[in-house]
Amino acid sequence: MGLGSSMCDQDHQEQELLRECEAALRGRPPRFHRQFVRCGDGPGDAIRVMQWNILAQALGEGADCFVRCPLEALSWPVRKYLILEEILTYRPHILCLQEVDHYYDTFKPVMRTLGYGGNFFPKPWSPCLAVEGNNGPDGCAIFFDQSRFELVDSTSIAVLTTLRCRVTGRCVFVAVTHLKARRGWERLRSAQGSDLLGHLQNLVSQPPARTALHPSRDPDPPLIVCGDFNATPCEEVYRCFASSPLHLDSAYKKLSREGATEPLYTTWKIRPSGECCSTLDYIWYTHDSLCVDAVLDMPTEEQIGPGRLPSYHYPSDHLSLICDFSFVRK
Repeated sequence: MGLGSSMCDQDHQEQELLRECEAALRGRPPRFHRQFVRCGDGPGDAIRVMQWNILAQALGEGADCFVRCPLEALSWPVRKYLILEEILTYRPHILCLQEVDHYYDTFKPVMRTLGYGGNFFPKPWSPCLAVEGNNGPDGCAIFFDQSRFELVDSTSIAVLTTLRCRVTGRCVFVAVTHLKARRGWERLRSAQGSDLLGHLQNLVSQPPARTALHPSRDPDPPLIVCGDFNATPCEEVYRCFASSPLHLDSAYKKLSREGATEPLYTTWKIRPSGECCSTLDYIWYTHDSLCVDAVLDMPTEEQIGPGRLPSYHYPSDHLSLICDFSFVRK
């Protein structure tokens, strides 16, 4: 099958899936209306990256206890379509997810029909396994649009993937992570972050090899690190990433007027212990190799509503983060 016919088939599958989403979500309030904020004028052919903790189904219906969210809103046969609709709306080239506990029965087959390749790394001690009727361990996943990127390498040490852009021929290293949750685990999060930074340092010190299709070695492939860090900007693990020798910056700081502060929140939920509104999710990137062209803005408190997240109109307690990047011209 040629590339043209393959793309036509994927377009057909996308339209079919959108119709499924529309039918399943009929009668529900619409998702938040969010707009992209332009940050610069890139050279075109932007790379769209989406970061999202989608909320593991076992945790949503069990251990996480979202006291203001009706159980009906958490029903997987419907909630999955809200997740898929969000992905289809923005159609990222690179998609990084956390708390995926329906990888093999939902996301892998659906994303494959849309032309994505993927990689999954289940948590060794997933809390989902303690929930009755669970669907297996949750974990992190990376998906990439195969019409835009080819897989060069991946590793099971963490979800680390090397991709080569079919438009520019340049490589990019992509990592997805989910650090330990809850207060009292700050030191472990710091250790987990340091461990990941060490792996990334080793990765960038060994650039991808030459291939027959790309005989010139890319001397300085940039990094994109997406994740739910479960850490606010005042925690040590955040400072470690911000000050690392890898020249990383947080893309969502671009939403602030000075480009120096994070959003007020990326998660907003109500549990029996109280209300939690904080910034825990980030898209880090190599700032001297990538430009941020646009960032999807955050919904307002009014849009989110008094019941907070998740809800009938949004499927997770975490908001998706989406950025358009372009390579810095050499």
